[in-house]
Amino acid sequence: MLKSNYLIVNIGHFANTIIFRLPNGSTQQKLRYIIDICSMKNMLRKSLLSLLFAGFSLLAAAQQVDTTQQRIAGRVNAPEQQQKPYVILISIDGFRYDYAQKYGAKNLLGYAQQGVKADALIPSFPSVTFPNHYTIATGLYPSHTGLVANSFYDRARKESFSMSQKDKVKDGFWYGGTPLWVLAEQQKMVSASFYWVGSDADVQGIHPSYYYYYNEQISNKDRVEVVKNWLTLPEEKRPHFISFYYPEVDHAGHDFGPESAETKAAVQLVDGYIADLVAAVNSTALPVNFILVSDHGMTQVDQKNPIKTPASIDKQKFKISSAGSMMQLYANEASDILPQYAKLKAGAVDYEVYLKKDVPKKLHYGPKDDRFNRIGDLVLLAKWPKVFADWKVNPGFHGFDPITVPDMKATFYAWGPAFKQGLQVPAFKNVEVYDVVTRILGLSKTSKTDGTGKVAQKILK
Repeated sequence: MLKSNYLIVNIGHFANTIIFRLPNGSTQQKLRYIIDICSMKNMLRKSLLSLLFAGFSLLAAAQQVDTTQQRIAGRVNAPEQQQKPYVILISIDGFRYDYAQKYGAKNLLGYAQQGVKADALIPSFPSVTFPNHYTIATGLYPSHTGLVANSFYDRARKESFSMSQKDKVKDGFWYGGTPLWVLAEQQKMVSASFYWVGSDADVQGIHPSYYYYYNEQISNKDRVEVVKNWLTLPEEKRPHFISFYYPEVDHAGHDFGPESAETKAAVQLVDGYIADLVAAVNSTALPVNFILVSDHGMTQVDQKNPIKTPASIDKQKFKISSAGSMMQLYANEASDILPQYAKLKAGAVDYEVYLKKDVPKKLHYGPKDDRFNRIGDLVLLAKWPKVFADWKVNPGFHGFDPITVPDMKATFYAWGPAFKQGLQVPAFKNVEVYDVVTRILGLSKTSKTDGTGKVAQKILK
């Protein structure tokens, strides 16, 4: 069976399954990998057939992935926007605050010395991918954007959201706030996105002028060429805000752990990718500012002893949303909340149980912050290094409170004509990034955000 980038093989009576992670690369490279697995001497005929069918499934799935550039016709920069600076906001998913130094990302370290380096970027809770990318893009805590986790339940719509459901990921209903590309387009400034959470959705009915549906089939060389082409468009069509995203480090951190040789290799790979991007952009001689962030860090967890779904949970009375470091329960009837809470408290081992009203205020995850009513009635938080799972978990994980688990801390580097040079600043919250971008681009905020603006004042010329 093919599931995302994993091949799950049933091997009959000798074991339940073997799980292979398919390599990044073209469809042909992935098929070659499948064929190599098929050549293993002891693989049973049934398994060979399973692999063969998976290969056909991979081909079919690849044919369905849309790798074309999406363009919104008629968009142009207003005359007053054409002479504004440029910002490329780059995310390296799962790039822990210490990875560049730890694994010798020489290019990134060099760029940081030219501009601004933060001791760390502090993720918002929960420290997972979808909420934090969108928080960086909006300047709002996850509870204020409605994107409260990678998966959650919406009571008004009576529907669940998951980052794996492509139709929902593209539905602007799920996204609150005003992301940077929407703000730019509203003020007649052209924007572009080579991936970012929310950028392929119709947030407030607006997409970037140029964007791609998320996929991992476009090579870095081709992506860099696209960005260079964007920046060489005529002034009226040239994007002044561009987002760019790399998944490789997060993949390696999950699959092999943050201390692994594979994670080191992924860090160095992306370090080279970014050097290629910077070189291509610099060849345009435009006043481009680079901001490099990550959404969260990565930590080693207890693989052997995950926290099983508590047996006391009545699944007829509660909907469950679980994401490793956190489990949320949504009651069908309010009268069931307190009795279930009492049962969980009595049996809690390796995790904390909270009524929504009692979630620590520092997490911005209580009823006063829950603007879209999407946080669970009961919130269970695993105590590091434990995670919730009814199966064996990967060695690397995130999602924990970044103050309690420092490995959750992320990265912030920035360089370019708008930034001070050779400046190192203390760690700051990721809700501050929004103000940095809007001030460089001269965009007026149309609603209040959760940043203070103090970081922008400190690091910009």
